[in-house]
Amino acid sequence: MALTRRLLIDLSSRRRLFNAGKFSTTHRKKPVLLLHEAVSLAGFLRCSRALVSWMVAERKMQPSPAAPPAAGEHRRRALRYVVFLAVSLLAFSCWALVSSRIDNAVLAATAGGGGEHDDDGIIVRSSQAEMPAIGGNATLRGAVEVGVGTPAAMITRQPSSGETAAAAAATCDAESALLRVYLYDLPPEFHFGMLGWDGKAAGAAWPDVAGDPRAVPRYPGGLNLQHSVEYWLTLDILSSTTTSGDHRRPCTAVRVTNASLADVFLVPFFASLSYNRQSKPPHGGHGSGGRSDRQLQGELVRYLARREEWRRWGGADHLVVPHHPNSMMDARRRLSAAMFVLSDFGRYPPDVANLRKDVIAPYKHVVPSLGDGDSPGFEQRPVLAYFQGAIHRKDGGRVRQRLYQLIKDEKDVHFTYGSVRQNGIRRATKGMASSKFCLNIAGDTPSSNRLFDAIVSHCVPVIISDDIELPFEDVLDYTDFCVFVRASHAVKRGFLLHLLRGISQDEWTAMWRRLKEVAHHFEYQYPSQPGDAVQMIWGAVARKMHLVKLQLHKRGRYQRTLSES
Repeated sequence: MALTRRLLIDLSSRRRLFNAGKFSTTHRKKPVLLLHEAVSLAGFLRCSRALVSWMVAERKMQPSPAAPPAAGEHRRRALRYVVFLAVSLLAFSCWALVSSRIDNAVLAATAGGGGEHDDDGIIVRSSQAEMPAIGGNATLRGAVEVGVGTPAAMITRQPSSGETAAAAAATCDAESALLRVYLYDLPPEFHFGMLGWDGKAAGAAWPDVAGDPRAVPRYPGGLNLQHSVEYWLTLDILSSTTTSGDHRRPCTAVRVTNASLADVFLVPFFASLSYNRQSKPPHGGHGSGGRSDRQLQGELVRYLARREEWRRWGGADHLVVPHHPNSMMDARRRLSAAMFVLSDFGRYPPDVANLRKDVIAPYKHVVPSLGDGDSPGFEQRPVLAYFQGAIHRKDGGRVRQRLYQLIKDEKDVHFTYGSVRQNGIRRATKGMASSKFCLNIAGDTPSSNRLFDAIVSHCVPVIISDDIELPFEDVLDYTDFCVFVRASHAVKRGFLLHLLRGISQDEWTAMWRRLKEVAHHFEYQYPSQPGDAVQMIWGAVARKMHLVKLQLHKRGRYQRTLSES
């Protein structure tokens, strides 16, 4: 009977706890569950102690062995056992029933209308009503938009079809864009005038890019395309506020005409094209508008020096695009405070260009991109390693010559001299598409267009360039789809081919699949599309600008007091 009383006391105490609000809906987290478990365990322990105490008491009441109990005493004792078991079973059943109802109430109060729990009763997902609401624009200006759909650390919610239609109809404005860009109205000879566009005849400062894309001035083909980054960025920012047709351009960077609203100032000088076309004009003549590349650089420096926007922060919030390694040789040091968009740092001293302030952008590939369904698999690529290009190079490119001597005679290796002449691009297209690995070896500079030709050919790149800097490496893990080999290891006899032959078909296939996923990040196109090279560059610029803005704001803390002192 003592056990029965203890069970009833335990039930009444648990009811008082529940009614007093100990399991109210405001206690929805782990402490409530721990309290519940403690109460249940305490009740069980009290029952156990009561049972043990009763058994001890009964034992003490037994007569001594010297005086054996009478027959009637045996019957009374057996009856007491039966009554005790029946009452205990009844009390325990009532206790379990009421306890289970209290448990259900606790769980309902803890879940708060939709939370999920793991096997231990711990909340693993809160209901939607408990999630903090995100106010304002869906794309917060403080967030970092990268346009990458794959890295696990940057998973984004995919919009519904209705949201997509609404976004397409909305105007990309300064409030919704991640990056606000002011475009200097430089004369045409600094940009589209090099492509034959006559601003005076058109009666406008810029070509009309909002209409038919086929009417946009065309960039010259061949190797000129490798460094055409400034062309694609300028086209994109000129069209950033248009919503005509099926234009799906993401709202990453938008043009603003009020300089006071700008996050970054784009300097639209086609530096790479100017170097290619006007650094050595034919027949002793000059380039666009009678100006050589050197003259244009000098005029650009003087133009910026007169601008209040440049003088305010010394050009730290300006964007200049000298992607060709030899472009802007005369002006690069005088403009080094600005953010550069480069192919690598091979021909820049660290005080002029570095990863702290500058952006590495991919080359424009010159071989056609393979479609996902047109990409041969492991068995359909008979060539183990492929290289076609200039073999005799200076500086860091000497590793090419040593590798050529080591592996040129291997039966499953293609290592030959090649150029764009004599159908070089067509042969490279076919060769890369039939090879498992494509060698990207340092030349005169750490980087080359060959890497991006390999990526769009879904040929796993083998990067042998110790000083290379890779585009968007803060959001892309290149080890998922590339093989890295130190130059000192690659030139050891047998090392490189042993390494490549040791990569299994499954390992290669995983890299090949990842190549097909990331290839669109290296595509330059107009109009630009979500996650392509243009939008990836704008995302990289936005990430750099966070640090730039921090430094500029800290520098300006005492500007007012210094001017008044």
